[in-house]
Amino acid sequence: MKQSKSSWSDSLLRLVLYPFFARYVKMPGKSYRGAFATLEPVEAEIARRSRELVTVLADGIGERSINAVDGLNSAADFIEATFFDLGYSVVRQAFDYRGIRMYNLIAELPGYAADAADSEKVLVLGAHYDTVIGTPGADDNASGVAALLELARLLKGRRLEHTVRFVAFANEENNGDGPEQMGSYHYARSCSEAGDDVIGMISLEMLGCYSNEEGSQKYPFPFNLFYPSRGNFIGFVGNTDSRDFVHSVVGGFRQAVDFPAEGVAAPDRFRDINRSDHWAFWQFGYPALMATDTSNFRYEHLHTDSDSTDQVDFERMARVVHGIMKVSIELASS
Repeated sequence: MKQSKSSWSDSLLRLVLYPFFARYVKMPGKSYRGAFATLEPVEAEIARRSRELVTVLADGIGERSINAVDGLNSAADFIEATFFDLGYSVVRQAFDYRGIRMYNLIAELPGYAADAADSEKVLVLGAHYDTVIGTPGADDNASGVAALLELARLLKGRRLEHTVRFVAFANEENNGDGPEQMGSYHYARSCSEAGDDVIGMISLEMLGCYSNEEGSQKYPFPFNLFYPSRGNFIGFVGNTDSRDFVHSVVGGFRQAVDFPAEGVAAPDRFRDINRSDHWAFWQFGYPALMATDTSNFRYEHLHTDSDSTDQVDFERMARVVHGIMKVSIELASS
């Protein structure tokens, strides 16, 4: 089969530009390309429970925004109650935005090294629970919250060297007065002020959209030259200062689970890499990345009233959550 003129042009551009971009796009290991096996029992349970959690948040509660404060508060209460049911105590970190009291919700699995003086290291897993005004926010970001709560369930009772904190953030979407108004910024600043040794932060940002169709994945130039054109993978997105952390997560994920995974550690000037709560941690010198289905580069229902539960692929999402669980264990054990 002959290649099209545009395909030849892309191949040539890729060849020319790769030496300049390899430092950003080259990742350890290889992305999985085979067929999926039947879901493992643990993955089937993740899929079932994630569907229930997303259904409550997106269908039961619905919009969770500054224009739907009751929904925002109901979501916070639901997340807190779910942490409690899993056996965690919860800290509510309050902050105000446009006269509205908002809360970050923090649960913690202490590491055994925390018993030794001055030796506590912390892995932060986080997801925002608010939505864009007028949307139910199933993929954006009830899927991330469901993953956060499932990771808290899966890791509960494990004896890990380092502490793992599970944080549900408010006000990621509605930060019209600047990103410093995000709940994650308030939390990251408090970590810095407390002198916390955060070894890394993973922002769980939209984990539910996947497609095997050619052309279903879009990326801006020149990154479109280096990544698949089928949106069937999970992406791990960080900046150059977080390169080692990105490499650890991508390499660990590719070893842990048979699911396609891509990664990038690009300069901050590429604005699309900073569009979630991980950005806040960069501001205080912490390594951080976003785990994502790539948002608007794949998901046509982003920030619309059709971002509903029936758009979420819970089986593939479960495979991703299982992989992130294994990566988290490795990060908190080394």
